[in-house]
Amino acid sequence: MAEWPTVRFEEIAAPEKSAFSKPYGSAYTRNDYVPSGIPLVRGVNLGAGPFHDDDFVFISSEKADTLPGANLKPGDLVITHRGTIGQVSMIPRNPRHDRYVLSTSQVKARLDHAKAVPEFYYYWLLSPVGQKEILQHVSTVGVPGLVQPVATVKSFKVPVPSLDEQRSVVAVLGALDDKIAVNERIATTADDLSRALFGEVLLKSVDGFSDQPLSAVAEFINGRAFTKGATGTGRMVVRIAEINSGPGVSTVYNEIDVPDRHLARPGDLLFAWSGSLTAARWFRPEAIINQHIFKCIPRDGYPIWLVSQLVHRKLDEFRAIAADKATTMGHIQRRHLDEPVPVPGPKTLGALDRVISPLWERALVAEQESLSLATLRGTLLPQLMSGRIRVKAAEKIVEDHV
Repeated sequence: MAEWPTVRFEEIAAPEKSAFSKPYGSAYTRNDYVPSGIPLVRGVNLGAGPFHDDDFVFISSEKADTLPGANLKPGDLVITHRGTIGQVSMIPRNPRHDRYVLSTSQVKARLDHAKAVPEFYYYWLLSPVGQKEILQHVSTVGVPGLVQPVATVKSFKVPVPSLDEQRSVVAVLGALDDKIAVNERIATTADDLSRALFGEVLLKSVDGFSDQPLSAVAEFINGRAFTKGATGTGRMVVRIAEINSGPGVSTVYNEIDVPDRHLARPGDLLFAWSGSLTAARWFRPEAIINQHIFKCIPRDGYPIWLVSQLVHRKLDEFRAIAADKATTMGHIQRRHLDEPVPVPGPKTLGALDRVISPLWERALVAEQESLSLATLRGTLLPQLMSGRIRVKAAEKIVEDHV
C-alpha cells in the first residue's frame, strides 16, 4: 500500500471561519447552568472514544448564541486540550439532541466532507500515531494542556488517503463499534428488565418477601491498599475509576499475590462504598480489588443477581448518608450494611431466578464480547492507519468476530 500524503489538519477543514475553535476564557460558570436547554459537551461525554450522548449539564439557547463558534453539529470532532489530554470523540451522525455546545476544555474540528470523512480522522486521532501527534504538543506546567490549543490542532500533520480508502477503513472499524454498541444496549436492556421484574414482583407479592439485613444476603469483603509498591505489570488494581470507566492512563498494575477474597473475576459484584458510591458487575479479566471497594459474595446460596438488586436499591440512601458526612470523601460504615432489605422467600426467589439469572448471564456475555471486540479494534487501528494491513484482510478478521 502506497504511503498516504500528509497535510496540516487545517487544510482539510470546512470552509468557514470557526471550523477550528473553542470558547476562550471563562465562557461558562455554574451560574449559567439551567435544568434543560442546550447540552454542554464536556470530557465526561468523550470518555475513551465513542460519544456518550448523556450525562449533560445545560445552558440556555441565549447563552449558546453568544458563542456561535462553540456550537457543534453531527460529524464535528471534539478534542480535549487540557486535563485529560488525548480524549477525542465525534458528535454522532444521528444525535439525541438538535444542538450541542463545546465546553471550555475542548477544541472543535469541523472538516470539509468533500475532502475528509470525519470518522476516519476520529479513528486516526485515537490511533497511536494520532495520540503521539496530540501528546507531543502538551505542556506539563500546571494543568496539562496543549499550547495554543486551536493553533496546535490546526497544525496536526494528518494523512490524506482517498475518500474511498477513508470510507473503507471506517467501514471496518465502524462494524466493530456498531457491534459494541449493540452489546451495550443488550446489557443495559437485560439489567433494566431485571430491575423492573424484581420491582414488579416485590410490588405485587409483598407476602413473598421478608425484611432482612443486607449483610445476611452477602458478605462484603473490603479491598486493601494494593497500589502501594505496585510493580507496574501484572493484574489491574481496581479502584473506583476502573469500576466507572475501565482502565486508563492512571491505572495501576501489580504482580503481588493476594488472597482469593481480594480478587475480582468476571461476574463478581463490586461496590465502591466511598466517593462516588457505585456498584457494578465486573466483566474484565481477573484483577486486584483496592481499598474502599467491597467484593460482594452471596451467602447461603443466594444468587449474585439478587445481591446486585438489593445493593442497587440501597444506593440512593447510601449516597445520602455519605453526602451528610463532614469528611473529604463521603462514605458509609459497616453498620449501614445491616439495614433491612426485601429478600424473597424460597418460592418467590426460585421463580425470579429462573427469569433473572439468564438475564444476568446474557448481560455479562455481552460485556465480555464488547471487551474482546474493543481489543480487536485496538489491534487493527494502528495497522490500518499505517498501511501494515490491507482493508480486505481486516474485513475478513472482523467478519470472523462480528
